[in-house]
Amino acid sequence: MASLTSSLSTRNWSYNVFASFHGPDVRKTLLSHMREQFNVNGITMYNDQKMVRSEEIAPSLTNGIRESRIAIVILSKKYALSSWCLDELVEILECKKSMGQIVMTIFYGVEPSDVRKQTGEFGIAFEDTCEHKTKEAKQKWIKALTNVSNIAGEDFLRWLVFIFL
Repeated sequence: MASLTSSLSTRNWSYNVFASFHGPDVRKTLLSHMREQFNVNGITMYNDQKMVRSEEIAPSLTNGIRESRIAIVILSKKYALSSWCLDELVEILECKKSMGQIVMTIFYGVEPSDVRKQTGEFGIAFEDTCEHKTKEAKQKWIKALTNVSNIAGEDFLRWLVFIFL
């Protein structure tokens, strides 16, 4: 374990943070505030909006994940509507396992149990995405969602209530 920790701390990361999120849910709200605050504090964050227009999306996102020290997964009600998000999540958890990447979760208007069990609005979004996918893809995503929902995270809405009390 000590060798893994020392190799992670000496590695040259391109980014401090990669955020996995469903754009319409959080890009102009939570994510824009996070990005601004990280920037003020000198924390580099992968920015998908700065991709070269002719660049392929999937390899760029995969490289962004692999070159980030920390991955923040922002789980919202419609996160599972995106197969891109679900594929990112699988890659993030693989990086956690193989490279020791730090993974943090924010539950943004969704309960961890809804993510874990694919229920509620989150479950409906997930089933819509899986409708025309293979059984293998669905099982891979279910495993990833179960694993990420078991990472202790922040419940954004409860956190806001606490701040304003």
